[in-house]
Amino acid sequence: MSTATLERAKVTGWLQDYGVYLAVVVLLLFNVVFTENFLSAANFRTQLVQAAPVCIVALGMALVIGTEGIDLSVGSVMSIAAALIPLYLGAGPLLAIIVAVLAGIVSGLFSGYLVAYLGIQPIIATLALLVGGRGLALVIAHGQLVQLHNRDFLELGTGDVLGVPVMVIVAAVLAVLAGLVVQRTTFGRHLVAVGGNRAASSLAGLPVKRVLVGVYVISGALAAVAGVLATSRLGASDPNDLGLLMELSAITAVVVGGTPLTGGRVRVLGTVFGALLMQLVHATLIKHNLPDSTAQMVQAAIIVVAVYVARERSSR
Repeated sequence: MSTATLERAKVTGWLQDYGVYLAVVVLLLFNVVFTENFLSAANFRTQLVQAAPVCIVALGMALVIGTEGIDLSVGSVMSIAAALIPLYLGAGPLLAIIVAVLAGIVSGLFSGYLVAYLGIQPIIATLALLVGGRGLALVIAHGQLVQLHNRDFLELGTGDVLGVPVMVIVAAVLAVLAGLVVQRTTFGRHLVAVGGNRAASSLAGLPVKRVLVGVYVISGALAAVAGVLATSRLGASDPNDLGLLMELSAITAVVVGGTPLTGGRVRVLGTVFGALLMQLVHATLIKHNLPDSTAQMVQAAIIVVAVYVARERSSR
């Protein structure tokens, strides 16, 4: 292998490992210099709150992708959670939240069963729930937006603890837990092994099917949590729009954060920064009077670059 090829491989590896952190720092510096009022506390709060649901969903997505899978149903699961909340909110916010999260778990069990036990490709299994799940949510809600007035529930989306938004605290706690699961538990080690080589993992006696079901259950549960928080912040249950394209945002955060689509590796911190990067890119373009369509095209370009870097590294 030539010296130039070795150097290129080093740069590619460095970009996948640390590129997302550098990109966040560069974007922050750009905004500090060129974006008016960017350093205000209110702006930082807004950016973190808007990134929190994407971050939560992306954490579950990272675990799924770590097994060489994909979960396209997360947006629909958020919609189902939102549709269920008004039905049980009268009995108290805790019951409504529990029911919504249970719905996410059941959705994950459904997808995981199709993938692990029926051998259906993850993209097909979760695509079915992507389409059917939102339809179910619309049936539950009768296609209507429902305003919510329970103050305790609304505090989840608008409240704070010592000045830190509750949504951000929840996202941070879940990120820490996800990191511990991947780095410190047998389940996390099995997850990475299954993603690296499913056949070898099965021959080695690892519980491959249980691991696969587990990651989809976690993904569904986290999507439901994000749906609960987004509904609380909105102050209304809106299954028509809640979670639309969330699966793409989550996948972007995971890939940009350095987790390869080929599985065998999960970068939790990178995923968190990937979610922050996507939010900063969108906010920066909007603040500089560029249309939302431009922001979407820039995000698409970032995805292409991230996937290319990951592909280059895996091919060496």
